[in-house]
Amino acid sequence: MKIVELRTTLGRERALQALLVDAVTSGALIGFLPPITSAEATAYWADVESGLGAGQRKLFVAHEGGRVIGAVQLSLCRKGNGRHRGEVEKLMVRTDHRGRGIARALMAHLEQVAQQCGLLLLVLDTRLGDVASMLYQSIGFVEAGQIPHFARSVDGRFDATVIFYKFLNIKPITGEDNAVKTPVI
Repeated sequence: MKIVELRTTLGRERALQALLVDAVTSGALIGFLPPITSAEATAYWADVESGLGAGQRKLFVAHEGGRVIGAVQLSLCRKGNGRHRGEVEKLMVRTDHRGRGIARALMAHLEQVAQQCGLLLLVLDTRLGDVASMLYQSIGFVEAGQIPHFARSVDGRFDATVIFYKFLNIKPITGEDNAVKTPVI
């Protein structure tokens, strides 16, 4: 398996669309409800392409045998007071490649690039109870809280989301209660 940063989605649209369709069809709540249409997938990746071109995001893709098997994005905050942080978005691994450490490898690669970009903080959210929560905690992300009724699920109910964060290149100061007070840079 090899992980690369794509500076454009052009020429890879079908492979990326197939990855997105596979993720949504298998139950990932990443902004879409199944069945996801080809038009929705096409529009989504066109939006990602726009963000890549504007320097607002980075896209990392895992390849194996010439096939796209996973991806994750780093959305860069362009606000003056937020340039030290990035948001992890759309971690996806093909269902037939799960359980092989691909998501962990994608996240490690994303973190390395985030550090090279000078980011100090990563944030993300995921549906409460998703297996991804265990991955994020195992690689050092800390749960900040939950928002109930955040996203509609396939069966029509509303699921909560869990907000996670992780400091990069800094060690947070904690009080006696182990609550993070302020980072030391």
